Amino acid sequence: MNSNQKFVGYVGTYTKSESKGIYQFTLDTEKERITDVKAVANLGNPTYLTISEDNKNLYAVVKEGNLGGIAAFSIEENSGELKKLNDQLTEGASPCHISIDRRKQQLVTANYHKGTIDLYEVNQAGLANEASSVIQHEGTGLNKERQEKPHTHFSGYTLNEKYVVAVDLGIDKLITYKIENKSLIEVNSLSVKPGSGPRHITFHPNGKFAYIMTELSSEVIALQLNEDDGSFTELQYISTIPNDFTENNQGSAIHISKDGQFVYAGNRGHNSIAVFKVNQDTGKLNLVEIVSSEGNWPRDFVLDPSENYLIASNEMSGNLVLYARNNTTGKLAVIHSDVQVPEAVCVKFLNV
Repeated sequence: MNSNQKFVGYVGTYTKSESKGIYQFTLDTEKERITDVKAVANLGNPTYLTISEDNKNLYAVVKEGNLGGIAAFSIEENSGELKKLNDQLTEGASPCHISIDRRKQQLVTANYHKGTIDLYEVNQAGLANEASSVIQHEGTGLNKERQEKPHTHFSGYTLNEKYVVAVDLGIDKLITYKIENKSLIEVNSLSVKPGSGPRHITFHPNGKFAYIMTELSSEVIALQLNEDDGSFTELQYISTIPNDFTENNQGSAIHISKDGQFVYAGNRGHNSIAVFKVNQDTGKLNLVEIVSSEGNWPRDFVLDPSENYLIASNEMSGNLVLYARNNTTGKLAVIHSDVQVPEAVCVKFLNV
């Protein structure tokens, strides 16, 4: 299990009460502990982060007064300390999700409150230019309280980076874009089950399958992906919570192991992580187990670079949880859950 390595990670947070902004930590796999937790960037609501493949830059969503947008940082090679390079802010709510391409040329963000997906160019110094393309989604959904308008919740790239994919909770849609002349151009869309509220998506490493976590119906949607035209086809809906759980639950994050064998999905309310085994031929899922998040409102989680561990972030209880991960069964076992990071949302590791 132990690889005798230390991995550096970062935590994005809300800053509604105690949090100062972005936190850094170290996962010591020899001691199986999360250590050296400290604030490394003071800024408002940096809830979601993305790190460039070369580990030289970190980008965060950010809120500053009545303005919202993104902030760019350089990462100090030895210490992992962050130095702010610039930001791009506009009137209104801040985005909720951000992704960068492998070549570090473009950023895409999803804005839940505005219902938009924005494209930013990144220059050679790692600075983010102002948005070159802003797409406004249109429509409503079945749930009158949560789907009264578009609520874009995810923006990212297909594995071959031929397309950008946006997931919109408010209109129950998965929308595929291509980038031409610094602009986002819609090429395909998929409407999923009305009222399901799709939130996040993760892609199977074989490029053929993808998995959406729904926030409102607490399900994973297994999808077939056509990498040529960026279209998706539904394969399966499978619940992430027990059948007898009738209290409030809101699906959160979804991630897949590098070998494509297991999908993990977070439940806020049931306060758990569901583990699924992937059928490599069909792409469909079978439930392995549902484990406690050891805290309140698990907003996100991440597999460490060795994938022998998983770290979950509980927003309302403000704690990180370290699990040992069995690579053969996919199962999770709690190691410790007492690492305090206030209002924790997303967790990202430096690339190895």
